[in-house]
Amino acid sequence: MAFLSNRRRRPRLAPELDDEDLGKLMKNLLATTRTSAIAMTDMCVAQMSRLLEQDADDWDRRAHRMGVLAEFLAGSRLPRSWATREPRNANALVLYAWSEVVRAGSRGSLEDAAGVIDNCFRAAELTPEDPTPWVVVLRAARLERREQPQVFGVWNEVLARDRWNREAYLTMLSYLTPEEAGSRMQVLEFVDALRARMPANAPCAATELTAQVFQYHAVLDRGGFEALVARNHWSQTNGAQALDRVAHTWVQPGFLRHARARADLNILAYALMAADRRDEARAAFEMLGGIVTPWPWQAGGDPLTAFEQAQRRVTRGG
Repeated sequence: MAFLSNRRRRPRLAPELDDEDLGKLMKNLLATTRTSAIAMTDMCVAQMSRLLEQDADDWDRRAHRMGVLAEFLAGSRLPRSWATREPRNANALVLYAWSEVVRAGSRGSLEDAAGVIDNCFRAAELTPEDPTPWVVVLRAARLERREQPQVFGVWNEVLARDRWNREAYLTMLSYLTPEEAGSRMQVLEFVDALRARMPANAPCAATELTAQVFQYHAVLDRGGFEALVARNHWSQTNGAQALDRVAHTWVQPGFLRHARARADLNILAYALMAADRRDEARAAFEMLGGIVTPWPWQAGGDPLTAFEQAQRRVTRGG
């Protein structure tokens, strides 16, 4: 039994994180999407529809499942096929729109931004209480570098339906970075305003730490001497305080309950290792149970290799 336990805890990329139902669906989709048979398409649609209708008003879980499926199916015809066959199905419309945004990520722009946004608006009309269509509009607006008043307007639509929506806050954070459409000062103001009123275990709790990792990566990307001393970022006030605020609470069993908690624990483990706070990182690695997310580990190359090396340094002191 110990051998089986160790196998389950071996580091692995798991987009579904600890969502077992989503993981099972993805395995079934992988097996059935290899054929274009109509019967197989019907089976896939039925399976996706069934999962997305579970806990349909759990917006946090819904966004996680929709986002993972959109990434998984971005190279497939299935989202388009489903939306075409069921043009008044909000799940189909949002999944298709989100998958188009994912596909556009590598190109930097949407082929049909108007069509993506129109699908989201139709889904929003069908399910006016659901923030997820607005989340996809926000992602599209960020990708298209829309003007800030427009983007903040969409962001407010999400928050009116789901106050602490993780995807919305992280999308806005990226949009406001100097590398995109904002500035370092805007990032600081955005994070400060959130921290002043956010519950410590809200789904968007990782926004501040994510901002610090962004800044750390920006220093690494400069290369040269600055990259050599990048670790100093985590001993400076903002970096150190961001870690201090979460290092001991996030690893408490049951403290983080949102769907992407394991993704946030990956950020914590990475940041603690970057700061050389290995003793504190040990608890984060234990909580993760081997579940690895590509970001932020991929900044050091292959994410699984980077994760395994960091975990080995913690467990063996090497």
